[in-house]
Amino acid sequence: MSKPVILTGLRANNDLHIGNYLGALLPMVDMAREKGGEYQVNLFIPDLHSFTTPIDHDKLQAGIMQNLRVFAAAGLPLDNPDVHIYRQSYVPAHSELTWILDCFTGLGEMSRMTQFKDKSGSLGDDRISLGLFNYPVLMAADILLYCAEYVPVGDDQSQHLEFTRDIAERLNSRFGDLFVLPKSVKEQHEFFNKDQGLRIKDLADPSKKMSKSDDTGKGVIFMTDSPDEVRKKIMSATTDSIGKVAHDYDKQAGVANLLDILQLFGGNPDDFIGQDQYGPLKTAVAEAVADFLAKFQADLAKVDDQAILTKLAASEEQMNLQANVTLLKVQKAVGLRA
Repeated sequence: MSKPVILTGLRANNDLHIGNYLGALLPMVDMAREKGGEYQVNLFIPDLHSFTTPIDHDKLQAGIMQNLRVFAAAGLPLDNPDVHIYRQSYVPAHSELTWILDCFTGLGEMSRMTQFKDKSGSLGDDRISLGLFNYPVLMAADILLYCAEYVPVGDDQSQHLEFTRDIAERLNSRFGDLFVLPKSVKEQHEFFNKDQGLRIKDLADPSKKMSKSDDTGKGVIFMTDSPDEVRKKIMSATTDSIGKVAHDYDKQAGVANLLDILQLFGGNPDDFIGQDQYGPLKTAVAEAVADFLAKFQADLAKVDDQAILTKLAASEEQMNLQANVTLLKVQKAVGLRA
């Protein structure tokens, strides 16, 4: 790689919601626009990660393509030669490097991963997969194969990034200069120069973040929701019995969430602070989000699928070449190749 690499990905098996769009997808697109040219930007679909927890496998391919359409509709520059989109499973080196890294990873290291504890807590023992347990090792392979220095991470991924640095240092110490270490979490935040902690809250339960894995979907605004669905969800949003609009996360989490959403979609929260009814605020939020999604969905309908497929094929060819250079170096170091 002649240019420093920025790498990021977004799970593909659930519908994206407005929190994903504002907190992850839009920053990815902006990053590709701003830094493509100076950096190589790898934006991959982590399809192998997609079934670390149970999914409907019949819908996986459709989900992958739909999310790529969403990226394109959001303005991802498909014509930029330094911007690459690719499916993780289409680069077999991801899987092989994961196995090699597994053999240098301790059981205790994986057992301490807080995201595994959080996700597995809602599953019975017979539904907790080794893939979920092993997720951070595959993530490390995703990063190390491309010598990626910059990986935008939220708080829930910080521990995985530090593990990536640890396993890279471990193998470098034993076998020589195999891997480029990604920057530390602190350096990542400084590089991307943005709040990576954006968390739009669930409309039905504002004590938790909006999540695309929510089974009910009642508190989640998906990018594919119709304007009527959006209005219904927002008008039904949980507030409180205080009866005064205030931006107070502790005492009025639901109202504060609505004010945040309004601001994120171009409205002015100050117009509603101090009012003694929540209805006008909900109406304003509903209309702002519904208008945004109506325009976005019109752009989505215009996306050229063939342009996406052409870009995928070209990127996957290049990514296989790059990843295989790193993999071969590792294979030789551990004795798998002469």
